[in-house]
Amino acid sequence: MTAYKYEQRAHDELESWLRKVKKPSSMSKKLTKTMQTKMNSYIPKKVHDSIGEAVRHVVNTALAGTEYGKKQEVILHASLEERERKLEETIAAYRRTAAAEGAGTGAGGILLGMADFPLLLGIKMRFLFSAAAIYGFDTSDYRERLYILHLFQTAFSSERKRLEVVDRLENWGEYIKDKPKELSLNDEVNWTEFQLEYRDFIDLPKTLQLIPGFGAIVGAAANYHFLDVLAETAKNGYRLRLLTEKEDPHK
Repeated sequence: MTAYKYEQRAHDELESWLRKVKKPSSMSKKLTKTMQTKMNSYIPKKVHDSIGEAVRHVVNTALAGTEYGKKQEVILHASLEERERKLEETIAAYRRTAAAEGAGTGAGGILLGMADFPLLLGIKMRFLFSAAAIYGFDTSDYRERLYILHLFQTAFSSERKRLEVVDRLENWGEYIKDKPKELSLNDEVNWTEFQLEYRDFIDLPKTLQLIPGFGAIVGAAANYHFLDVLAETAKNGYRLRLLTEKEDPHK
């Protein structure tokens, strides 16, 4: 396939993805949210508190630290098709890791199920750093880490928050034009809102994972699914950057 044809197909897929993420939630999703809230009421408060703190700590540590970015070789010169072949290989590897980790912790009931939250978060963050490097973006620039955070929120947020974040992604150049390269993520992120949005998105399947025996099946399937959701978001989020900047180099 020629580079032009591949980019045209990618552009069409990007437009389709943007329509999907902007689409209002279905009735079934609203009913799922009601069930999720009910099930959450049966989980002890100390479990919720522990999970919430794990979300904040793992994501904040990953974004503020240097260990994830140092392991990634930024691909500076490659076609979009070459980048995405590499991305598919990376997705497959992370998908297997996430599923295996979910099955292992899910088999152990509530204590190991709780441990799965920070472990899966770490896998997701490493994947996003890998995706950034594959698409040619250097995460030593904190503005790129802020973009990673926005991709994460696009994948795992409520409809209201998702629409807000996608609007920023579509106008990223304007959003960051006055932000310094060494910006403080703590000044940019409402961590309480962030962790609640993430937990609300994943609570139902991950709560089921806490059930001994049944949790192994749910854990593997849920982690596999969530990695796929994040992979689709990362692919189209970086397509948005590359294809938009190619159309308008001043963005």
